[in-house]
Amino acid sequence: MTGEPLSVDTIIVGGGMVGLTLAAALGGAGLSVAVIDREAPPALLDPAFDGRVSAIAAGSQRILQGIGVWPGMAAAAEPIVDIRVSDGDSPLFLHYDSREIGEGPLGWIVENRFIRRALFAHLDTLPGVRLFAPATAAGIARDLGAARVELADGTHLRAPLLVAADGRHSRIRREAGIRTAEWTYRQTAIVCTAAHERPHRGIAHERFLPAGPFAILPMTDAPPDPEAGAPLGLHRSSIVWTERADLAPRLLELPQPEFDAELARRFGDFLGAVWTVGPRWSYPLGVLHAERYIDERLALVGDAAHAIHPIAGQGLNLGIRDVAALAEVLVDAQRLGLDIGASTVLARYQRWRRFDNVTLMLVTDGLNRLFSNDFGPLRLARGLGLAAVNRAPALKRFFMRHAMGTLGELPRLTRGEPL
Repeated sequence: MTGEPLSVDTIIVGGGMVGLTLAAALGGAGLSVAVIDREAPPALLDPAFDGRVSAIAAGSQRILQGIGVWPGMAAAAEPIVDIRVSDGDSPLFLHYDSREIGEGPLGWIVENRFIRRALFAHLDTLPGVRLFAPATAAGIARDLGAARVELADGTHLRAPLLVAADGRHSRIRREAGIRTAEWTYRQTAIVCTAAHERPHRGIAHERFLPAGPFAILPMTDAPPDPEAGAPLGLHRSSIVWTERADLAPRLLELPQPEFDAELARRFGDFLGAVWTVGPRWSYPLGVLHAERYIDERLALVGDAAHAIHPIAGQGLNLGIRDVAALAEVLVDAQRLGLDIGASTVLARYQRWRRFDNVTLMLVTDGLNRLFSNDFGPLRLARGLGLAAVNRAPALKRFFMRHAMGTLGELPRLTRGEPL
């Protein structure tokens, strides 16, 4: 690469929610950061670009609060105060009640566009963070001395460390020769927003149906819309509907009345009449795990390193925990005067994050395989298992804390401490 490069401490390729969160964490701690993304920020804030929501676990909320991003999305976040897990129409269920922990909500549901909006707004306040978007990395080189990126417009960037936050199909991971363990499910996730007559009261539902889990996630009420006949705003929930891959396309093509009838059949009538509002999205389901998270002057975060089944809503939370660990490792190294891109520094990040990511990948895979069938004796055993956990307070609190992301070797941000 020729020309005088712009030198920063870290180059992040990928301006999704994980990449932007890492930029906010590092920039807030005084590191200079360049973020490269193919999409222009206005496009990422358009509801038509991504109408999905994310579950923000309690531990992730502490991280976002610690880096100054949470206040920008708090008004759009619906607290999860209760989670009810059931196996189809079985009367046996598992009930997670936040009052049993006494530390506030178990998590929050936030529309992705509001998460991005809060991140962009906060990054605007950090002079050390530069966003190159829309932009494409035309050339990437890494050696013992530095990582270098040339953008398609001729801009040159140089840093001790390159971070790949470019998703599960990561070009950077592939070019680094990092292999992955992958498998796909014969399942497709259908995502939509449902309106319902009665309020959800902050209760999330995970129903295991033969085709896969059907999640009902509480959202904030929609703004008042008198033309839609809802002067007080619609009561809303986000639906993550796992369906057989061969059946999902036919469901997605149904006219709204027929689609709503199929939705209501799975949803039930406990919140009154239910119907969809807005578009429908879908994506194939699978698992991916990189054989390593680091290479010469390179670290992988988020979906570039791992992708799991959405059964527990933990995908983004794993990425945010990657951010908290990597940011702490890099900030500590810089304060000690060390090379933040050195292999010894990055090895600490990899050791820290691998166990958590692999464990949750195996747990979600196992749960999906266990519950995505209609075998009678197994259904009975599953129901009895859920009921047994429900009657074991200590075990149930352990599972709740695990879902909240507040167990294990916690980074400072997760403990509510500054970087």
